[in-house]
Amino acid sequence: MITRLMNLVALLWREALKFGAVGGLGWIIDNGIYTILWHGPMSEGTIKARVVSTIIATLFAWFANRYWTFRHRKSERVWKEFALFLLMNGFGLGMVLACQVISRYVLGLTSFTADFIAGGVVGLVLATIFRFLAYRYFVFNEELAGEVITVSPAMRTATAAGSPAAMAHTLSAPELVSAGPTR
Repeated sequence: MITRLMNLVALLWREALKFGAVGGLGWIIDNGIYTILWHGPMSEGTIKARVVSTIIATLFAWFANRYWTFRHRKSERVWKEFALFLLMNGFGLGMVLACQVISRYVLGLTSFTADFIAGGVVGLVLATIFRFLAYRYFVFNEELAGEVITVSPAMRTATAAGSPAAMAHTLSAPELVSAGPTR
């Protein structure tokens, strides 16, 4: 029971780290494109610029999360996952835009810095928490089939060397994650 709980926490932590890495790259893509659009062709339509930049970052995030972060949870119904992913990103975009609209039109803060902080920082933090939970529990929610074991490099070396003592030590190391269904 405790081992199972530790394994589930390790799996959740690993997913969160990967999600964070994808999110970091997505943030760079989103805000990089937004900056270019804000200072260029969409300087008069900053909300539209945020929508365009977020759509591009969303496509990147879809592929990275499906094929890396949650690859052990993806289903065979790609279009259903993609539709749910877009829906959840729509809610996340709504959070980002709400922060930016409040900053710009309610508080009267119209500078690039104000837009960036409202949408690209405050809104993004709120949307990121929502998205991680939504992706994990609604989009990429396939049950893990059987036991999934991630074998550490140390375990591979010990197994290849045939050292029972090294294998026993490696098996008890926290690097070994064995997780079954999460529900």
